[in-house]
Amino acid sequence: MNVYDSNRMADVLRPLGYESTDTAEDADMVILNTCHIREKATDKVFSDLGRLRPLKTKKEQSGGKMIMAVAGCVAQAEGDFILKRAPYVDMVFGPQTYHELPEMVAKAIGAYGEARIVNTDFPLESKFDSLPEEQATHGPSAFLSIQEGCDKFCTFCVVPYTRGAEYSRPATAIIDEAKRLADNGAVEITLLGQNVNAYHGDGPNGKTWALADLIDAIAQISNIARIRYTTSHPRDMDESLIQAHGIDKLQPFLHLPVQSGSDKILEAMNRKHTRDLYFDVIERLRVVRPDITFSSDFIIGFPGETEKDFVETLDLIERVKLVSAYSFKFSPRPGTPAANMKNLVRDDIASERLARLQTLVNAQQTAFNKSCEGRILPVLFDRRGKRKGQLMGRTAYNQSVYVEAPESAFNTIRDVFIENGFDNSMQGRINEFNTPSA
Repeated sequence: MNVYDSNRMADVLRPLGYESTDTAEDADMVILNTCHIREKATDKVFSDLGRLRPLKTKKEQSGGKMIMAVAGCVAQAEGDFILKRAPYVDMVFGPQTYHELPEMVAKAIGAYGEARIVNTDFPLESKFDSLPEEQATHGPSAFLSIQEGCDKFCTFCVVPYTRGAEYSRPATAIIDEAKRLADNGAVEITLLGQNVNAYHGDGPNGKTWALADLIDAIAQISNIARIRYTTSHPRDMDESLIQAHGIDKLQPFLHLPVQSGSDKILEAMNRKHTRDLYFDVIERLRVVRPDITFSSDFIIGFPGETEKDFVETLDLIERVKLVSAYSFKFSPRPGTPAANMKNLVRDDIASERLARLQTLVNAQQTAFNKSCEGRILPVLFDRRGKRKGQLMGRTAYNQSVYVEAPESAFNTIRDVFIENGFDNSMQGRINEFNTPSA
């Protein structure tokens, strides 16, 4: 979502004469687009601000200006604290207001060094209604935001407070944007939302569309070869969406966060689902798409978690067979119910449990990568490798693959013979360019 937001900020700023740059040294404006999910992410914001401050000072000493801004969810949640702790920051604005950047920038330039811009409101109008059309091509893979906010109120999560209530964009606007992305070279589109499978937007036929309807419509766009969506909630995996996984263009990889394998902890998290519901969703998806793979999210050491609860989480992972996972120790976020919970898990115990969980997930990930050796898999090459002549891409299962290949393979989907599977990636060869290894 933040990558998408950053790209759209660039689109908003382009008519004002701004272009993106890879280095901050000579920038006229630096925007830190932030996430508030993890405590360390907040700490990193202030670390980066401290690193950037000398560049701002140097530019001012030479007679120039550098507008420094903090955007996103940290700005939304801690705007006043940012202004107090970092008095050199010129602008602070939340994730629902970046369509108002032209006005904010004009004010910041006019009052440079004298007044600071703070905009953490939740506007009545949707920001999507005010955004310009996409101006830049961002490669063969594109993000498309279809839904924002969340009404679930998990006890550990700040998203309902920083992104607001659920909002679903009209289906016609999304389809039009998908077509523009395809015209600009995108062959893979990832549909985005904080709770993406809760999508319920106005359809062109006057009815409310679900995510399955959107996927079916986007699959009709001829230039789009791959469709993905993230991040989803187990409770919103309805039958129509499960059946949509039979659409060939919808890739056989799903990130489906569960957070814990213990019903007791799931209840404390206010997840509103059980481990059995999660298993049921997985099984129904595998009936429709037998080759589908899964990744998930886990919070370890949530208040009240016992060794029994944790073992139930390991059991869930053993049964589902994940190909990857995001796992973290519990991090209390200010303003959430979990921040005030008692019966905290000692940090050393949480660390030990996290290590055990990650060892298990890594073993499953390596085993899956190894199982792909000898197979031919289509790979979308969207990155260049570290070595000259090396390209990197992703399989339908979202695995990273690197090959030796000419530049002509960049930004294309090619069939790759997988030679080696490793812990976090795979190595192969494109048959039309490479001969078999000795």
